[in-house]
Amino acid sequence: MTELTIDVRGLTKAYGGRRVVDAVDMQVATGRIVGFLGPNGSGKTTSLRMLCGLLTPDAGEGRVLGLDFRREAAAVKRQVGYMTQKFGLYEDLSIRENLDFIARLFSMPDRRAAVDAALQRLGLATRQQQLAGALSGGWKQRLALAACLLHRPRLLLLDEPTAGVDPKARREFWDQIHRLAGEGITVLVSTHYMDEAERCHELVYIAYGRVLARGTAASIVAEAGARDLEDAFVRLVGRANDNFGQAG
Repeated sequence: MTELTIDVRGLTKAYGGRRVVDAVDMQVATGRIVGFLGPNGSGKTTSLRMLCGLLTPDAGEGRVLGLDFRREAAAVKRQVGYMTQKFGLYEDLSIRENLDFIARLFSMPDRRAAVDAALQRLGLATRQQQLAGALSGGWKQRLALAACLLHRPRLLLLDEPTAGVDPKARREFWDQIHRLAGEGITVLVSTHYMDEAERCHELVYIAYGRVLARGTAASIVAEAGARDLEDAFVRLVGRANDNFGQAG
C-alpha cells in the first residue's frame, strides 16, 4: 500500500457565508510532486494554509504526515516547509541573518552548521552577506526555499513559488524540486504555468473551492477530450461556470 503524506477529506472553509474551500479531498503519496492548479480565488492558498496548520478549517478530517491535521496542527507545522506566494523574509537582513533567524525560531541545536548546509545546498554561500532586499526575484526564491528546508521538513507546500521569476530561474527551481522529491520529500505546489504542471507527477485542479479533476496531465487531457493541458483546464472552468455560476 502506498504511504500517504497527505490524506484529508471534506476540507472546508467559509468567509462571509461563502465557501472558499468546499469539501475538498486531498491525497498525496510520499515522495510525489503534486501540482495544485486553478483560477485566482479558487481556494488554493486557503487549502495550503489549512493543511500546514496556519488556518483552522470549518470542517474536514484526516492526517498530514501521520498526524491529525486539526488536533495536532502544532506538530504538523514543525515538519512542513511552507513557501508563501509573496517573499516573506526580512529584506533589511542578509541572507545568512535571515536563515539564522529561522533556525532560532525552530530552536535548532547547531544553527551555524544548519545555516551553512542550507547556503551550500541552494548555492547561496557566496552571497550570504548580501541583503535580502537587494536580491533579484530568482535569488529571493532560492533564499525562501533555503528557509523552508532549514528544519529538514518532510513535506513542502509551495504557493506559486515561481510567480514573476525569469524562465531560467524557474527551470533551476524545478530541477531542485525534483532532487528533493528524489530524497523522499513530498511536494504540493500551486502554479499557473503549464510547463510546470507537466513536470508534476500528478495534478489537482480546483475551481469555486471544489476539486474538478485529478490525475496525471495525460489523464486529465484525455478525460476532458482536450488538445492539451491548457485546453483541458479551459473546458473544466467552462463546465464549472455552467454548474456554479459566474464567480463574484
